[in-house]
Amino acid sequence: MAASTPAGSASGVAVRHRLRTWLLEGLTDMAKHHPGPHAGPQSAHRGQRWWRVMCLTGVDYFSTLGYQPGIAALAAGLLSPVATIVLVVVTLAGALPVYWRVAGESPHGQGSIAMLERLLPFWKGKLFVLALLGFAATDFLITITLSAADAATHLVENPHAGSVLHNQQMLITLILVALLGAVFLKGFLEAIGVAVALVGLYLALNVAVVVVGLWHVFTAPHVVTDWTRTLTTEHGNALAMVGVALLVFPKLALGLSGFETGVAVMPHIEGDPTDTEERPTGRIRGAKKLLTTAAVIMSVFLIVTSLITTLLIPESAFKPGGSANGRALAYLAHEYLGSAFGTVYDVSTIAILWFAGASALAGLLNLMPQYLPRYGMAPHWARAVRPMVLVFTAVAFLVTWIFDADVDAQGGAYATGVLVLISSAAIAVTIAARRAGE
Repeated sequence: MAASTPAGSASGVAVRHRLRTWLLEGLTDMAKHHPGPHAGPQSAHRGQRWWRVMCLTGVDYFSTLGYQPGIAALAAGLLSPVATIVLVVVTLAGALPVYWRVAGESPHGQGSIAMLERLLPFWKGKLFVLALLGFAATDFLITITLSAADAATHLVENPHAGSVLHNQQMLITLILVALLGAVFLKGFLEAIGVAVALVGLYLALNVAVVVVGLWHVFTAPHVVTDWTRTLTTEHGNALAMVGVALLVFPKLALGLSGFETGVAVMPHIEGDPTDTEERPTGRIRGAKKLLTTAAVIMSVFLIVTSLITTLLIPESAFKPGGSANGRALAYLAHEYLGSAFGTVYDVSTIAILWFAGASALAGLLNLMPQYLPRYGMAPHWARAVRPMVLVFTAVAFLVTWIFDADVDAQGGAYATGVLVLISSAAIAVTIAARRAGE
């Protein structure tokens, strides 16, 4: 009997050794950066066409249509279309030119954070980067939790599943986050084809909802006159409306979420045969096409969806617990296109929101190991993927619990992270332009 103790102890040591080896697998390769879901077999090739790579940005950027119109309506009320136009002006006249410059200055996917580290003096650069990492981590983590919460909302509010899953929002959100973590623990290599299919289907379904929504608006012109009359009564002249729209702008800024991701996926864009590592001109040109096309598509959708949701959905439906809260376009899909189409729309939305969470988790796994261990802010094992997946999944659980899996409650934190990253890009571009004498 006594002889069995050493054997049992040796077996326990072997299990712990295998577990440790599995957790720290690939640790020595992390200095080369974890590929995350933006990588795959195509990484070793010349790359993919820019419009295909745009879909990697799209799983994050375009998926915000799942909750953006509802959050905008809750924040701005009847003023939502005006506030959205302000957001679009900032997108096309501000963020887009900034990220064109970021693409040219940082063509290997490091983004504005690496630009600032390079442009600022040693300690100032380090402190600035550490502060930005905090906001970037917030942005990515809230992308995971908010997307999972909104996916759960679409599932719970579906008429076919709602009766079974009623009041299970928190549980479903946690399951989606856990599933995301489990996939990354196993090893996640994303196929661009999956992103293309998801984005293509999701945008096509949204086009159908938008067309039907506009048709209902045009065939019932009184809704427009009622809206403009009420808007004028509540806010007065156009100048006052713009002023209020600017005040609520930060709450709508999650509609700008795709730019940093658009730069991060640049290494996967096919370049010209004459491209060099120092100056990949074709890749930069493709990235600018990607950023422009994504921004224009999203701008059109944001304006039109904010208009039809404001005009066609009762204001009470946007409030917490309302049937359009966190799912305004899904509400219209069920209301005007029937339960079958609405269910297909819900499934598509859930899929793209889940994939947006995968993109965000990969962003965390790519970003944090590049800086924190090098700055002495994390242990050596933080360069390995699986321990960090466990850490980020645990933090996502905590964030979900703190915000009670509420989409609206997380919108402010998400928008703050997005605004800070875009502001940092603007600062980096300004410094680079001044040093270049422009």
